[in-house]
This record gives sequence, structure tokens and C-alpha cells, in this order.
Amino acid sequence: MRLALQHPTKKAHAKLTITGSKSETNRLLLLQALYPQLTIENQSNSDDSVAMHMALHTEGKLKDIHHAGTAMRFLTAYFATKENSDIVLTGSQRMQERPIALLVDALNALGGNISYTKEEGYPPLSIIGKQLEGGEVTLPANISSQYISALLLIAPKLAKGLTLNLEGEITSLPYIKMTLSLLERLGIKTNFEGKTIHIPYQAAVDKQVQVVESDWSSASYWFSTLALAEEGEIHLSNYRKDSLQGDAVLRTIYRLLGVESHFEGNTLILKKEASFVIPQKIELDLVEAPDIAQTIAVSCYGLGVACDLAGLHTLKIKETDRLLALEKELGKLGATITVDDKSLQLAAKQSFNADQSIDTYHDHRMAMAFAPLGLKIPLTINDAGVVSKSYPGFWEDLKSTGFQVVKK
Repeated sequence: MRLALQHPTKKAHAKLTITGSKSETNRLLLLQALYPQLTIENQSNSDDSVAMHMALHTEGKLKDIHHAGTAMRFLTAYFATKENSDIVLTGSQRMQERPIALLVDALNALGGNISYTKEEGYPPLSIIGKQLEGGEVTLPANISSQYISALLLIAPKLAKGLTLNLEGEITSLPYIKMTLSLLERLGIKTNFEGKTIHIPYQAAVDKQVQVVESDWSSASYWFSTLALAEEGEIHLSNYRKDSLQGDAVLRTIYRLLGVESHFEGNTLILKKEASFVIPQKIELDLVEAPDIAQTIAVSCYGLGVACDLAGLHTLKIKETDRLLALEKELGKLGATITVDDKSLQLAAKQSFNADQSIDTYHDHRMAMAFAPLGLKIPLTINDAGVVSKSYPGFWEDLKSTGFQVVKK
């Protein structure tokens, strides 16, 4: 599906209900499988969460999670602990190119029985589940937090619990803290001191309901929309001031780009500053919130603001190599941009190449990050249906802010 975008008024007003956080939902789905006393409300309706739910609740040896990276990591850990299970966990071609050896090695060191059915170090995985003893394991701290969270989520069901030692500089710390906070909410004890995390065995939790907060990554596109609009106000439902999600740093970052935000109850209200003076350049370290890098880069380009974004090394192993994808697509529009394996530098620019087609590389965030540029220039988004991975209602919500969205 190809969609042509433009915005005739340049003014954006809407009241939107954003789907529950994919990150929280997938963690809680795994915990619910371990502790059936748990009920979940406001679950994400993303493809990733649907894939996770299906893999947990359908019979059959083959579990295909398609593009769902979080599900691949979490389910690898879960099925390693599921006694008497014998499954093959696979995904899309891109998923079969994303490394998973560090997690598999850690689980096997804890007593797991996981092997590779094709290329060593990559899915598909053959997993024979059993009661794992647990104990102590060490992982590099600068890897994807999903490897670390996968181990932490199963830790309370390991007979000896888990002591996880992290070596080196910790990246994506908010996602690790999210996992630990969700465990604590369920009544599971955790201890995180220095670079060591300990979680003891716990057989059961109290019967309870957990409500998933709406997704801050999804909110980023509305911050960007208002940054690029001439004026506007957007209300977003089901957010918390004390969010567990690292991407809540959006509020601070987009204040630099002219978007003020405040809470009224659980509603987050975004407003374009009327007399905002655009900065010449912003510099950010996004090591704790890399998923919003694409959105910020596109916002800066649309505003003619130079930006230096660091801490982006995990973007190389996402749905696509997001740094190279940004370099190519922003360059197509006329940006002067350079990237390396962990950073991005964008020069200030006020002119645009209009009526370009943006390739999305099977990456939902590429489609949604570029969409707000329709406030500045007409453009086309290729493979626009890819947004269903995390935000199925995105294009309808975009229309409600005044965009014209037309199939080509």
C-alpha cells in the first residue's frame, strides 16, 4: 500500500486514544503465562503483541512470530523454561538475520536446551523446554536490553532464581528498569545494585489486574506533528507522569523544538508554542531512548535544525539498519546527513525536494517518523501498511489531525 500525504491547513488539532505500550504488553504477556493469576487491560493491538499472544496460546510445534523482535527474545527464554515443550521458534527473513547467540548461550548456561536449525547464532531455534535451575550468568551490558529483560522475566520461575552480572556500560537502562518495575508491581522481589541484578524464585503471585500504559514511542509522531505544524493542540489518552517507558523523555526533547506538554489526569496535552524561536542545532545522547531517533531526525530536518544524535548503536540490528535507512531517505529529500555505526549528524537545511516516495524497509518507525513531513511538503510513503507492527490505527489518527491521506 502506497499513501500520498499532504496537509492543507498546516494546523493540527485532535484527541487521540493511543494503543497500550507494546513493550509493557509483551512483558506482561510473558509474566501472565508464568503466573496465570494475572489479568491484563489496555493491551497493545500491535502485530508484535498479537504474534506474542498467538505463540503463547496456540498449539503446534512451529511458532512463527514474523517481524516481532521483542517476541523472539522473550519467547526464546519462556519456551526454554516450559517443561515438556518441544518447539521451533522462527520469524521473517529479516528476523533470521538478527543475532540471538548471546541470549541462547546464557539460557544454555543456565541449563537450557536450545539449538539452531539453520545458521549458527540466528533463528530459527529448536527449543526443548525444561525446569531450569537458574543461578548466575554474565552478559555484556551494551547489548539489546531485550536479551537482558528476557532473562529477568523468567528469573522468578527458576529454581535458584537468577543473578545477572552486566559487564561494561549499560545501554537502554529504562527498558531494564521497566522490566524490574513490572516484576515489583506483581509482588516479585528484585535487587539491582551496581551492575548486578538478583531475582529470587517465587512460585506464585496474588490475583491482580495490570493496566498497560499507552505507548510513548507512538506518542512521538504527534510531538513531531506539532513541531512541524504552524499551530495546534493534540490530546493523548492513558499516559502517566511516572511512566516506566524511557521514551517519555520526549516531553523534554520536544520542548527544544517548540512543543509544550502537560497532564490533565491521565491525558497528555501537547501544544505548539506560538512564539517559539527555532534553535540552530540540538545535540542529544539517545542511548536510553533509541527508538525515537528517527522521529527526532525527521523533525529537525523539517524545521531546518541541525542535530547530532549519539547512542544509536542498537539501531543497526532493528527491523532494518535504521541509520542507513535514515541516511538514504533524508538524503533523497535533500538533507545533508552522515551516519556511522552509533551516531547521526544532520546539517541545517531550509529547502526540500517535494513529491518524493519514502521507502520504509519493512520498518514501521520509518513510515510513521516521515509521515509528519507532509505538513511541509507532499510526499508518498511506500509499504505504508507496515505501521500495523506497532500502531495499526496510525493512518486514521493522522487523518484526524487534518492530513489528506490518499491511496496511490
